[in-house]
Amino acid sequence: MLFAAGFGTRMGALTQNCPKPLLKVAGKTLLDHALDLCKPEIVGKKVVNLHFLGDQIAQHLQGHDSAVSWEDTILETGGGLRAALPLLGASPVGPVVTLNTDAVWTGANPLAELSAAWDDSMDALLLLSPIAQAIGHQGSGDFLTDAAGHLQRANGAPGLVYLGAQIIRTDRLAEVEQAKFSLNLLWDQMIADGRAFGVLHHGGWCDVGHPAAIGLAERMLNG
Repeated sequence: MLFAAGFGTRMGALTQNCPKPLLKVAGKTLLDHALDLCKPEIVGKKVVNLHFLGDQIAQHLQGHDSAVSWEDTILETGGGLRAALPLLGASPVGPVVTLNTDAVWTGANPLAELSAAWDDSMDALLLLSPIAQAIGHQGSGDFLTDAAGHLQRANGAPGLVYLGAQIIRTDRLAEVEQAKFSLNLLWDQMIADGRAFGVLHHGGWCDVGHPAAIGLAERMLNG
């Protein structure tokens, strides 16, 4: 599941007429950078959710082996994933890989790292980085981990940054009453149950969340 429905408001004028996933970094759209990570040996069906300027993204995806999940209103990550479940496979849908489309990566394929570290004791496995290595990130860390990889919220302490890539089980989505909600709701439940884990990314990552980050990302990719 590739999240591409947001407004990209932090990008200012760059996203006035162009959806954020179609902004280019080093000559390639952010969406294509994300799609390149979705190797067939790692993921099966691919679904991209759309809302803001979605027609442009749908046209860009023509010829790609990806389904689209249209959202009449923004459903956030949890609602968006639940709405896309029928496109991801037969019910009930097993663990799903989700990937934000507003970052670029170097080093190991992040989805392969998640796949290698996943096991049945987990309800969610999030890819993380020390904050000092999270290029372009604005803010504090998100999570702490113990020796076994169990997640806890950082709650203002120096922590690890969530990089927008994870594997998550989908069964708890049906329990949420509201249509629009964040996956943070499920993460908190999974953390309380001791079934949310984190693993570190071995490589570089840049959050392309503001205009200046485009240059930062290009410098990272150019080594």
